[in-house]
Amino acid sequence: MLEKPWIVEQQNRLREISQQLQKQIPSIEIKWPLGELTVTVHKEHLVDVVRFLGEEQGGLFNQLIDICGVDYLSRPKRFELVYHLLSLRHSLRVRLKLLLTNQEAAPSLVAIFPNAGWYEREAWDLYGIPFLGNPDLRRILTDYGFEGHPLRKDFPLTGHVEVRYDELQKKVLYEPVKLSQEFRRFDFLSPWEGILQLPGDEKAKGTKP
Repeated sequence: MLEKPWIVEQQNRLREISQQLQKQIPSIEIKWPLGELTVTVHKEHLVDVVRFLGEEQGGLFNQLIDICGVDYLSRPKRFELVYHLLSLRHSLRVRLKLLLTNQEAAPSLVAIFPNAGWYEREAWDLYGIPFLGNPDLRRILTDYGFEGHPLRKDFPLTGHVEVRYDELQKKVLYEPVKLSQEFRRFDFLSPWEGILQLPGDEKAKGTKP
């Protein structure tokens, strides 16, 4: 099946941009999963890459769509920050990836994209990834005094505290988690697979129950 002409044109434009970017910053890693331009950068070069992509030769990627985090607990650099940029002029998208250890901080993009402040606060709140240069790095989704970062893979499933409203005191109370029953682990085994012998099997085998 032949690709539509505008899709071919977009792909060619993205390849030109990736080649120009590779010349400017040779340390980047370029991949094309599902035909989408994905660039892995070092934290020292993140701002330079974003500034280049915002220029005419870089495709005018002047809109930050979002920033999200991923936690790969078994990796030496466990955190992966993913940035999605959009070029309204050329209707193109590019994905940037930044790998960080548990002790590293990412450079903030607030000076380039003011809306990055909210996304960076989310990444800090949920993953504990700090951003150097963010003027207002506070929690944004969890409550005041929340302990830990809930989207980390090593964060307990039950959390640390539970919240309830006390009718007598007329206020919300924070208390240590108390499980009313033992924490259960599900193996997702089908009930039919768990039964070794079904009623009537003895007749097929010619044995007595």
